[in-house]
Amino acid sequence: MNYGFFDFLTLIGSLGLFLYGMKIMSDGIQKVAGDKMRAILGAMTRNRVMGVLTGLLITTIIQSSSATTVMVVSFVNAGLLTLAQSIGVIMGANIGTTVTAWIISLLGFKVKMIALAIPLVGIAFPMLFFKKDKLKSFGEFLIGFGILFIGLDFLKNSVPNLESSPEALEFLKDLTGMGHFSVLIFIFIGTILTIVVQSSSAAMALTLVLCNKGWIGFEAGAAIVLGENIGTTITANLASLIGNVHAKRAAMSHTLFNIFGVIWMFLVFNVVLRGIDLYLISTGATSPFQDPTSIPIALAIYHTTFNVANTLLLIWFVKFIEKTVQKIIPSKGGEDEKHHLEYIGTGLMKAYELSIIEAKKEVIKFGELSKRMFNMIPELLLETDNKKFIEKFERIKKYEQITDKIEIEIANFLVKVSKNEISEETSQQIRSMLRMNNNFEKIGDVCYQMSIAIKKKNEEKAWFTPTQRERLKEMFLLINQAFNTMLENIKAEEGKADIQKAVVIENKINDLRDAMRDEHFRSIEKGDYNIKSGLYYNNLYSSCEKIGDHIMNINEAAAGVNLE
Repeated sequence: MNYGFFDFLTLIGSLGLFLYGMKIMSDGIQKVAGDKMRAILGAMTRNRVMGVLTGLLITTIIQSSSATTVMVVSFVNAGLLTLAQSIGVIMGANIGTTVTAWIISLLGFKVKMIALAIPLVGIAFPMLFFKKDKLKSFGEFLIGFGILFIGLDFLKNSVPNLESSPEALEFLKDLTGMGHFSVLIFIFIGTILTIVVQSSSAAMALTLVLCNKGWIGFEAGAAIVLGENIGTTITANLASLIGNVHAKRAAMSHTLFNIFGVIWMFLVFNVVLRGIDLYLISTGATSPFQDPTSIPIALAIYHTTFNVANTLLLIWFVKFIEKTVQKIIPSKGGEDEKHHLEYIGTGLMKAYELSIIEAKKEVIKFGELSKRMFNMIPELLLETDNKKFIEKFERIKKYEQITDKIEIEIANFLVKVSKNEISEETSQQIRSMLRMNNNFEKIGDVCYQMSIAIKKKNEEKAWFTPTQRERLKEMFLLINQAFNTMLENIKAEEGKADIQKAVVIENKINDLRDAMRDEHFRSIEKGDYNIKSGLYYNNLYSSCEKIGDHIMNINEAAAGVNLE
């Protein structure tokens, strides 16, 4: 057989071109439909059927079940989805990925797509220079679609002709003819193949090409397809390694779902294949057991049958799968059960447009944490028990360290997302969230400095008068109102933040600060209280006004305006 190393590199390069085309196509369509996909996820209910439809729709759009499942793992990690919801989405993603096999089978083998692919790129290329982002992104999608089929055509041509090199099939012949054991071997091959190429779609394309060329038969191809369903779960499991216990369980549920499916399909393997064979013959097509050119369409039918049947069967066992993964991956304690991102997102996140949902959720939680930290200040000010005072002071100090850490993690994640090809709208959202993130960290710093001032005040026995305490109480209440309005605004839908309400409260804070300052200077002149307590009093109400300014900055970022 005349098939050297250069020919092997050509095969690998063709597969790489196919994968690159799929990536460009996926990224392009994500930018075109990113908002719609965010709306789909936002409207998701606890209904498992809705979860399946959501997974199906998103995977059909972005053409990558791996991207969908990795995204789901990240959302479970962030607390956006429950484990039960994630299982439904994963089931739908498995059905959605069958669309790739149908596209390849119907177009890649039935139509000379290479003749259309180059003109398609020619049509799409000028769209890259359009000013409108949606058209530019659609051009990227079309170019990716064209490159995908160019890669597929190269892939078909890089596989040697079986008639000219029959000895190449010898090792495959040794693996067949052993009944169910042969099926298990090819399931294993399919699993390894998908783990290596990190794409079930690419593994499916390679399998279809090998079957179409006659290198492997229908039975072996179907077994490889089963293995691909196991292999594709590795991506989500890798993504979950740095997630919390919920993320690990979501990834494990994907693995169990596919393994359960492969087990029961293995038991009825020959029956299903014979059924597909009879169906194709009844429609006037040739038997995939006799004609290699019929295998691609037969495998597309098999792939769809398996995933649809597996979902219809196991959708009734979501609770069982949930309990099973909870036993396999038990909680390590209360902290592990909390929904927070120690590392926001994952290094394997592919759905960049959709990852904005996760980032926004984390920013909202950062805002709630900032409000909680601020409300520790009045508690600290009123605490008279020294032991409890120290405990509360140390808690504020710990929170300040947490805010520093969260600010860095969110910023790093958003910067990482911004380096990818994203829409202008998503880029604007990232800039807004970075601004919010920075101001939340500054609020944490101010709160910590206020706690230090209160601690020093107590040490120096500089006590406040009842009037000072009442005025500070008024200021604390206003700041709380500002926090509540801010949280409403950052949770609001795009363009629905109530900036005027925030401005009214900000003005009240400024007016109260001015009034407290005037009263303070008059009291100092009259000698109503000593200079030390006056300095700490001035420090606290001025710090509250600074927090109000940071809150206003966050409101402006949420509304997409700058009132300065």
